[in-house]
Amino acid sequence: MKILLDTNIILDALMLRKPWAESAQSLLLNITEEKIIGCITANTITDLYYLINKHLKNSDETKKVLLRLFSYIKILDVNSADCKKAFTLNISDYEDSLLICCAVRHKIDFIVTHNLKDFKNSPIKSISADDMNAIIAD
Repeated sequence: MKILLDTNIILDALMLRKPWAESAQSLLLNITEEKIIGCITANTITDLYYLINKHLKNSDETKKVLLRLFSYIKILDVNSADCKKAFTLNISDYEDSLLICCAVRHKIDFIVTHNLKDFKNSPIKSISADDMNAIIAD
């Protein structure tokens, strides 16, 4: 099974954001243990770098954190067709639309997020980290 992680899941896990940190960390552990394939989109990396660096206030440490993440998370490319198609979806947030377009093209099974309402019109099912962990445990 292949999942696409919304930016918030990574931030929840790395920045210990309550109430989602524990389930996000468990999901990352399941990915490191290769129970599931975890992915992020290439465009997500700039947001992650900015927000993690703002949190850590140390660019060298931020780079280490992201490089560690990249050792077990697959980075999916974003192409021009994805960028154009994202404008055609009935999704209010362009970044979420772009995530969906990448998910479709890369044949993702689930988008994992804690903002489920943002993906209600997605052709790819969105699911919480808790629910994804439950599926993996079965």
